[in-house]
Amino acid sequence: MTRITILILGLVFAFAEQSFAIDPEISKMDQAMIKNKLGQFAKEYNLPMGDLVLKIGLDFLNTPYVAKTLDKTKEEKLVVNLHQLDCTTFAENCLALARTVKSGNPDSRQFCTELENIRYRGGKMEGYASRLHYFSEWILDNETRHNIKSMAKEMGGKTLTVSLTYMSAHPQEYPQLMNDPATTAQIKAIEEKVSANQFFYIPSGQFESIESQVKDGDIVTLTTTIPGIDVSHVGILLKKDGRVYLLHASSTIQKVVVSTEPFAQYLAKSKKTTGVMIARPAE
Repeated sequence: MTRITILILGLVFAFAEQSFAIDPEISKMDQAMIKNKLGQFAKEYNLPMGDLVLKIGLDFLNTPYVAKTLDKTKEEKLVVNLHQLDCTTFAENCLALARTVKSGNPDSRQFCTELENIRYRGGKMEGYASRLHYFSEWILDNETRHNIKSMAKEMGGKTLTVSLTYMSAHPQEYPQLMNDPATTAQIKAIEEKVSANQFFYIPSGQFESIESQVKDGDIVTLTTTIPGIDVSHVGILLKKDGRVYLLHASSTIQKVVVSTEPFAQYLAKSKKTTGVMIARPAE
């Protein structure tokens, strides 16, 4: 075997070692961010998962809020974007980074595997309809695969009726559904299936009474009266000075922030919010 052949084979193997099991949409900036954050938090792998999720979340403070970063192309891709976050991608990225740190294989490929596992039904990206668009199903699916534990029932919550219709009723608002009746029909079937499940939530007025049961890093989602959807916002809870606050990617402030007031007061000011569902990151 010639030296040139050996060199070429070496380059091929080196490229293969850096390739991804799936084909993510990821920039060099985001690859660098993943590497930096995994390096930064590698020494924290012994922390409880929720504590690690929170520490990673706090490291995203002031990151710009940008909506619909997952919907730039009609073809579904595993979009990796850590430098622009909405409320859901913020929570997903924090959980995926924490799980990667604890995986024993903290690199970009493992991060993409963890993100796919969190974001898609059954942990597999199989087109637009496989994404967990509704957060009630996100909780249901991720609990089934032991990524999180739904906490509202255990905390004394009440049953929540979910009636999902919005996406299938408004396909024109989604580039991937526009002029695609087959995928819209898939979404409608998913909406009906998810709506048939029993869910639990903590009513807004009850939240302060259960604050002692909240742990740092709990993922919280705000249930809503808006017809056809289940939740209106997602964030991460943290305890400070004996109270619970919200760490979130805020569309109002346009960046990742910690609420200036305790979360119970934050909830009370939101007229369309009925309460919260809580997902605790699993070890």
